[in-house]
This record gives sequence, C-alpha cells and structure tokens, in this order.
Amino acid sequence: MYRSYSGRARRGHRAWARTGTAAGVLLLLTVTGCGSSEESGAPRKDALAVQAPSQLPRSTSPYWVNPDGTAAREAVRLGKAGKGQDAALIAKIAAQPVAEWVGADDPDAQTRGFTEAATAVDRDALLVLYNIPHRDCGQYSSGGAADGDAYRAWLEKAAAGIGDRRATVILEPDALPHMEDGCTPQQFHEERYALLKEAVGRLKALPRTKVYLDAGNPSWVTPADRMADPLRRAGIDQADGFALNVSNFQTTQDSKDYGHRLSGLLDGKHFVIDTSRNGNGPLSGGHEKAWCNPSGRALGDPPTTKTGDALADAYLWVKRPGESDGTCKGGPDAGQWWETYALELARNTR
Repeated sequence: MYRSYSGRARRGHRAWARTGTAAGVLLLLTVTGCGSSEESGAPRKDALAVQAPSQLPRSTSPYWVNPDGTAAREAVRLGKAGKGQDAALIAKIAAQPVAEWVGADDPDAQTRGFTEAATAVDRDALLVLYNIPHRDCGQYSSGGAADGDAYRAWLEKAAAGIGDRRATVILEPDALPHMEDGCTPQQFHEERYALLKEAVGRLKALPRTKVYLDAGNPSWVTPADRMADPLRRAGIDQADGFALNVSNFQTTQDSKDYGHRLSGLLDGKHFVIDTSRNGNGPLSGGHEKAWCNPSGRALGDPPTTKTGDALADAYLWVKRPGESDGTCKGGPDAGQWWETYALELARNTR
C-alpha cells in the first residue's frame, strides 16, 4: 500500500532578517478576565508573561530558535486577541528549535539569512533542502526544480548561502522512499540518484555542514534493508547519516530500532529522528492517510543531541508543528499554519 508523508514546503517563506536581535523577546500575553484596568493605563492583573523564544543551552540543543518563527508570531497574535491560554500553548512550540524549509525561491538569501542569524547567537542552523524535480509525486507538496540542471543551479545557490557557517541539513524528504515504493516513475530514478549524490558531495565540501539523507520511517519502506541500496546510490558514504520519521508520527523507539537495523547495513552510519509530533505515536486502526493531519497526536521529545544512543545523533523537530500536511481532514494547503491542529498537539503533550 502506498504511503507518503508530505506536507512541508513553506512557499515564499521569508528568511530571518539579519538584525542581530535573534536572542529572544518577552511576549506579554493577555488572559481574558474580569477587573480590567485598561482605562487607567495600569497593567492588567491577569496578564500572562511568557518568555519565548530564547535560545536553549547549547550543551543540550545546539540548534537555533527562530524568534520570528510562525509559532512565535502566532503566540503574539493570540495574546493580543486576549487568548492567553491558547497563546501559552503555542509558545510551547515557539520555544523549540524547528527546521527551516528551503524551497524554490531565493535559496541563497534563505540559507544565508538563517545561518547568519544562528551564528550571531552561537547556534547551528537546522535546514531542510526540498526542491528535487518531480517532488512528492504530484501530491500535496508537489513541485520542485524543473529539471536536473535547474536543481544543480538551485543547490549551488543554497550551498553558497550556507558558506562556512554551521548548519545541519536534512536532504530531500521523500525523495528516496518515493522511488523505492514505486510512486516516482522509473524514468526519473537515475537522475534523482545522481542529483542526490551530487548534493551530498557539494554540501559536505562546506567546512561546517552536516548532511542527513532522508530514509523514510519504520512503517513505510520495510524491511529496513530495502532502504540500504537506495541510500548507497545516493551517496550515504559521504553523508553524516540518514534521517528518519520526517513529518511522520512513528515512535522514537520504533525509529531507533529501524535506524539500528539500517545502520548495520551501512557500515555503522548514524541517524537523526524527527520527534516533532510523535508524542502519542501513529494513528492506529488502518485509517486512510494516517500520515496526514491525524487527530489525537502530541508533540514529541524536544530537540536535543542528548539521545542516550550512540547511533542517534539527535532528536529534531524537522516538521514544523502546527503546519498542515495537506488538504486532508480539514487542513489547509501543505505547509500552511493550522491553529486548530497546533493547539491540539500542544494540549495533548504530557
């Protein structure tokens, strides 16, 4: 049965303005209540002060928290609307470092802006490069570069923007699994392998960039040995490792088990796990498109490099919690903010 886990690209996303003020801001979130003192100009007694988003200790999570991310802006908006409780829930998302998805538009400006802002506060940028030709098999996150040459030109700009600054890159979610599960037509396979291998090589030529090739999730391409050869052909030997569970809901333990089996076939390669929305695991019971905006899910383990597993380099929030997987189950377009879903994830988090 075909599976996908699309729903990410933030088309037209604005890179963080390089103002040197990425350290964080204090958000005053107002809770609706009685006894307002607005007429006198005095502070409301029911005002809720939420510190968000500040940088986490580098020893725990070296990744940059974007103070102007979607969740941070939404928390401000909800606070101004008098929805303090909702604002506090969204602030739980805003407080964590999440990946910045780099799509077709201005890749050099995006990667330069994010990496410069991260460097200014001694943090690493977490980036997703997502522009492979024939992306997502024409589904919710369809698009990508027009052809191989266009992709190479786009990649060169993205790499130039990163330069010598620290970055961790998740390379082309879905690209390999969609070939292995038959979704991507056979005539595109050889070019895609070549493009991914070239991309790994170009990014690893940068002095301070880590690269992880996407390898699906434990419920998609099984058994794990089916992913070994595609990863080899895509240049896993040059990469730092592979990424698991991107934009999916599989448990951390299941992802670790899958990762260990795959690593054993790849000379001990390390891996990272997307834990952004796997707090309650996957939706069970054979629901249609269980990967797409499933109800009852929760935020997972916060991003950290302290995984307690020698092969798991990090837990990351690659999928940005609160952004839709696509127009299913009442959701907006893929990658668009969905307040209802964001609040549900935050409320369900233990």
